[in-house]
Amino acid sequence: MDVVAEDAQDTGRAGVGKSKKDKKDKKGSFWKELPILIVVALGLALVIKTFVVQAFYIPSESMENTFLVNDRVLVNKLVYHTRDIERGDVVVFSGADSWDEGMVVEEPSNPIAGFFRSIGTAFGVVPGEKDYIKRVIGVGGDTVECCDDDGRIKVNGVPIKEESYLFPNDLPSQVHFKAQVPPGRLWVMGDHRGVSNDSRAHKTEPGGGTIPEDHVIGRAFVIVWPLSRASVIDIPETFDQPALKKAAAVLTPATPLALGFAGAVPLMLIRRRWRARRAARAEVSRGPAGAAGAAGSASGDGSEAGGA
Repeated sequence: MDVVAEDAQDTGRAGVGKSKKDKKDKKGSFWKELPILIVVALGLALVIKTFVVQAFYIPSESMENTFLVNDRVLVNKLVYHTRDIERGDVVVFSGADSWDEGMVVEEPSNPIAGFFRSIGTAFGVVPGEKDYIKRVIGVGGDTVECCDDDGRIKVNGVPIKEESYLFPNDLPSQVHFKAQVPPGRLWVMGDHRGVSNDSRAHKTEPGGGTIPEDHVIGRAFVIVWPLSRASVIDIPETFDQPALKKAAAVLTPATPLALGFAGAVPLMLIRRRWRARRAARAEVSRGPAGAAGAAGSASGDGSEAGGA
């Protein structure tokens, strides 16, 4: 019995030792895998940030009260691959080579600081030096002007009601202007018009204050931080006015599909006329002999059919 007991005791000690070793190995394995997990996570975040969604930090008051300073918003980078930019969209765009022409941004001399700043920018913790966030008021082909008799901004002659998103007691614009938006460009304004440095402030620059559509990074669609302000960003109803859409339909150039149909119809008519003329010429070239031969052939066919 003592032997059996001793054997059991030895086995128990061995089990305890093995358990401690397994735990130690697991801890070591975790610390070995942690750097890999971090690299994979950063890689996935970079892919998502580059192609799908990116977080942005709000550094100024120009979009109050839609956005407040230190808000974080998510920007959809895919949406404009499936639809056009619309009036009322809140967009993030790069000011490089447009509003910020000639602006030089100092890069950190310390590479480590540069790395962490790029990570912070990617995750919306640090603002991008050349990125802006504004609301689209006019798209290519639109005429935007301030103001009508009631002080409202007009787009293609249609006044828009901006009370739902303008900063309280702010005027739609203290500066009178009239701008024709070139194709492929956008007229953008901040919601806090009294402090916003937007298209109005860049009218003397190339493009007349408008920005290129291809400088748009994406559409801001949700506030994610702080949690107390988390909300979805919708397009205001004023941009759904039937009169505004009707005016836009009249002013908007024909789509490629419409142009295709417009070109196809005349081509079909020309083809039909060409075939009719060709048939007429063939009939004339056969002459009376051809006609008689055709008549004889028809008679023979008829006799044969009758005999049958």
